[in-house]
Amino acid sequence: MKRRSFVAKSGLGSLAALLGVEVVYGELMPKDYTPVAFQETDPFKLFEKDEAMVVLNDRPWNMEAQAHLLNDRITPNKFMFIRNNGLIPEDIDEKSWKLTIDGESVVSPKSYSLEDLKSKFQHHTYQLTLECGGNGRSEFNPPAKGNQWTIGAVSCAEWTGVRLKDILNDVGVKEDAVYIGYHAADVHLSRNPNKEPISRGAPIAKAMQEETLLAFAMNGKPIPLAHGFPLRLVAGGWPASVSGKWLNRISIRNIVHDGEKMGGSSYRVPCETVAPGETVKDEDMCIIESMPVKSLITHPKSGALIDEGKTLKIRGHAWAGELEVSHMEYSIDYGTSWKSANLEKPKNRLAWQHFDASVSFPKKGYYEIWARATDSNGKKQPMVLPGWNPKGYLNNACHRIAVKII
Repeated sequence: MKRRSFVAKSGLGSLAALLGVEVVYGELMPKDYTPVAFQETDPFKLFEKDEAMVVLNDRPWNMEAQAHLLNDRITPNKFMFIRNNGLIPEDIDEKSWKLTIDGESVVSPKSYSLEDLKSKFQHHTYQLTLECGGNGRSEFNPPAKGNQWTIGAVSCAEWTGVRLKDILNDVGVKEDAVYIGYHAADVHLSRNPNKEPISRGAPIAKAMQEETLLAFAMNGKPIPLAHGFPLRLVAGGWPASVSGKWLNRISIRNIVHDGEKMGGSSYRVPCETVAPGETVKDEDMCIIESMPVKSLITHPKSGALIDEGKTLKIRGHAWAGELEVSHMEYSIDYGTSWKSANLEKPKNRLAWQHFDASVSFPKKGYYEIWARATDSNGKKQPMVLPGWNPKGYLNNACHRIAVKII
């Protein structure tokens, strides 16, 4: 990032010297633009990601894991999905970083340095599940606009920080408060300083939950830049878009926050089921809150070859937004019958849960293993794609892997 910043600020003469040739039409180059020749082209090195990760977009950066990469109980950085809406901020100065709390419903607006947050408030650590609202979008038909996520836009890292509710209590919240909205240092793709790439939020009740954090560490280390260094909001169980990165301001609102990507079809679904491809009026759309029950088989990798007569140990994770997963099942006959899998309790509320099972097969041939979770309210994952919506959100259909018994 520092290299790109240096190049963007260099004069035409310096750029020509670095390239070894004249920069033709260089005088027409946008201010602070980084020529493609100097842009980082290896996101795996840039973000310290495993090369098996899948890049969906580079402007802004969006990257997902494959199912078998998510086998760790706690997701390491190298396998954590990236979902950005704007450009990653550059030249971050941790020492001068400030978080401001303001808005119509704050009693005493206040700013905090990172040192203030770390030294004046108690630290808390939780494993928290974050999933992009559009995870699974690629399966919708008619196709929905947006990054065509398959199954890998989910993670459960260990986050350390201070509780947002402790900060809100410190500044005071008026009785008319209904929502918080976040603001951050990422840059709009147009580089217009007056436009925010994204500014979402959550109801006061979610902001006041024990597990909603202003995090400054991930898996015991400073948060990687791509995941929000130096400060990030983490609100597990809700669409990951609620967990704003590069956080520098939170506004306490007396209305539902009206920031960028809070309206239209962004992170909203039809309040009532609609036919595929149907146009939905804005007033008939509802904001996504708790994510639906879902599961993922992380071992073995789809396409595994198993010797006849051997049992196969499958492993994976299950999660259910604000709820807990109460039961886990698998099927090898396309959902005709189901068998129970072993299911662990979550490490803490809003963490995903681990499951495993020993699977036997009656004879040689091709099989599919389907996984199905049930939440604490008794709601099961659907075996087929759930209700269509304009942006392809909330696909929680059963995950499937293929195996051959040889």
